[in-house]
Amino acid sequence: MGKQILVVDDEERIRQSLTGVLKDEGYEVLEVRDGVQALKQVETDPPDLVLLDIWMPGMDGIETLERMKGQIPNLPIIMISGHANIELAVKATKLGAFDFIEKPLSLEKVLLTVNNALVVSKLEQENRALRQEIQKKYEIVGNSSEIQQLKEQIKIVAPTNGWVLITGENGTGKELVARGIHRLSLRAEKSFVEVNCAAIPEELIESELFGHEKGSFTGALTKRRGKFDMANEGTIFLDEIADMSLKTQAKILRILQEQRFERVGGAEMIFVDVRVIAATNRGLKEEIQKGRFREDLYYRLNVIPIAVPPLRERKSDISTLVNYFIFEFCLENHKEMKKISPAAMELLMSYTWPGNVRELKNIVERMVIMTRGAMIEAKDVPDPVREQRKAQPEFSFLEYPLLKDARREFEKKFIRKKLMENEENISKTAEVIGIERSNLHRKIKSYGIEMKKES
Repeated sequence: MGKQILVVDDEERIRQSLTGVLKDEGYEVLEVRDGVQALKQVETDPPDLVLLDIWMPGMDGIETLERMKGQIPNLPIIMISGHANIELAVKATKLGAFDFIEKPLSLEKVLLTVNNALVVSKLEQENRALRQEIQKKYEIVGNSSEIQQLKEQIKIVAPTNGWVLITGENGTGKELVARGIHRLSLRAEKSFVEVNCAAIPEELIESELFGHEKGSFTGALTKRRGKFDMANEGTIFLDEIADMSLKTQAKILRILQEQRFERVGGAEMIFVDVRVIAATNRGLKEEIQKGRFREDLYYRLNVIPIAVPPLRERKSDISTLVNYFIFEFCLENHKEMKKISPAAMELLMSYTWPGNVRELKNIVERMVIMTRGAMIEAKDVPDPVREQRKAQPEFSFLEYPLLKDARREFEKKFIRKKLMENEENISKTAEVIGIERSNLHRKIKSYGIEMKKES
């Protein structure tokens, strides 16, 4: 079936003429004579495009346009008028009209405009779908109190223009935090430009950040825009900021203070408006004491500090992350959807994850690809995870000063382990460990044990 076009005009001759030529081009056409009927049609069966007359009895085209855009903001609408003027055209454009065609109609121009509008609409749909995919890719997964707090911080910080310094170990998801801030910010429609300060050679970092003029150095065959220029009106993410030399730090500080710079080999001053988000896995105060990081740059960047917790401090998120990655990699690798056994999950839960979420993601991908069956068993878990489990004592509560604290921690871990073994079936778990179901419910609530499925 072809694209559906709604023709709205009080003149029957115009409707018939447009309907005939559009049907000849393979479009499906609906026609109505006024704005009220048009709004009902859009509500019950939204078309792909609307040709809308401005001068109609009752509700005119401008009011109809405004209401249609309220119903479906992305609907392409082409306005038609026999009494066009610039003021009216500007008003229609501001309300979201795609284009403005004057009567008497040139059918050739109508077809060209319709085709252009549908092409642009398709590109916008694809762009929205791509944005949604990107957002899903950079989603922060987890329901622990630590992650909930992190998400709340992002929501508070994002709508402001405040600069952010994100700290955390490698693999914790600092980039996800930066992208989350940008996505919820007022600059979301503008560029998010990432700079990995650790990956750029010292001799090229100025060119990378500020751009260069043609012939400014050997190999500069063309003029090139820098990252700050590309991020204008958007967000620049300076990842691993502590890996920059003191010389580059001084130049960065200047641009941050003045919001202007010169390209390498150039004399023109370029002004920019960027929001800066920086990240590091190092302790910057220690780096300052060792003379490796500028104190003034630290205070310039550290307006809003956000610390991303390591995975070992939010272990309740591990099972959520594992199942999320299993689903993702089964789809990506065209594998039958797999499950993970309680024993295998227990091994993953007990591991300390020095590489954090990045390491967990890599291991899950390996298990999805290498496991032949539909169930990932303990034997499928990579050796480093299983070997660390063997090296750990079964229970290590001797560090607790009071018996009640040790007992509480033991009971919490014991119940969590048994719930995992019984796939979080509370009735079955209560029967296995020999207590009443209601008593187990109370303990789960008291210890704050998070359940991944409905009881």
